[in-house]
Amino acid sequence: MGSVMSRREALAVLGSVAAAAVAECASMGFLASRAGAQSTPAGRRTRLILLGTDGGPRPKKTRAAPANLLLVDGVPYVVDCGEGVARQLVLANVPLRTLRTVFITHHHSDHNAGYASLLLLSWASGLGTPVDVYGPPPLAKMTQAALELNRYDIETRIEDEGRKPLGPLIRPHELTQGGVVMQDERVKVTCVLVNHPPVVPAFAYRFDGPDRSIVISGDTTPTDSLVALARGADVLVHEVLHVPSVDRIVANIPNASRLKEHIIASHTSLDDVGKVAAKAGVKTLVLTHLVPSEEPKVTDEQWLEGARANFKGEIVVGRDLLEI
Repeated sequence: MGSVMSRREALAVLGSVAAAAVAECASMGFLASRAGAQSTPAGRRTRLILLGTDGGPRPKKTRAAPANLLLVDGVPYVVDCGEGVARQLVLANVPLRTLRTVFITHHHSDHNAGYASLLLLSWASGLGTPVDVYGPPPLAKMTQAALELNRYDIETRIEDEGRKPLGPLIRPHELTQGGVVMQDERVKVTCVLVNHPPVVPAFAYRFDGPDRSIVISGDTTPTDSLVALARGADVLVHEVLHVPSVDRIVANIPNASRLKEHIIASHTSLDDVGKVAAKAGVKTLVLTHLVPSEEPKVTDEQWLEGARANFKGEIVVGRDLLEI
């Protein structure tokens, strides 16, 4: 007859089982780091996690480059691929092998510098199913270039580790005008052209999920098409610029006057972002792609005060890995 398990041994076994269950849920993408965010309402099927909230191409110490994540019934949809997006997904407890759909708003480096590495590292992490990528031209050429850039590593791993080739798994879809981008059993995605000179085309995306509608502005000036796209949405995630700080941002940069002109002419000021949200009638405005995000420092209170002048709904100052 076998020995009877003691109470202490039974509790230890139960603890191990519980820990394994938590780890399995995390590996399947059911748990996401909220980094101090408000608790997610029970039963919410459409979740938004800000992966990176910085603006501009220079890497920062305190914020990651632009990227957003929607989890709809646990399935990830990535919007923009700033440098480090793969690691941000891991920090959000989303397994890279579950990547299925990616959207690029426009081809500035702070929004696409992590694209090639996201594909490669997802594949290296066990990705074996197709990934559909949507964005402006030359997305197809960029995808081929990414595969060529990493060809040695890819071929080595195919031979050494028996992996499927990566190339056939990536399916780029180039967008040149607004309309319905894609629709599956979980979400409908619509895009519009926005104004982000000199980058053309540039897009904003709307995600209509089973319980929430979320709009990602990309980079843009105040644009009527974006207002129309966001009308009645639950959440508008919008880029924002603190214009009084621009002179200090460009103070030590060559061709500062041209850079200043570009920054102001192609982004949405803190004064205007609230107006956009109010015109669209959204419930919640999320400020992201913060410029500046470090020095010169703009406090959360300043961001909130500026946006609140023209928008009376809920306002959230974005931070990396915040779930909304």
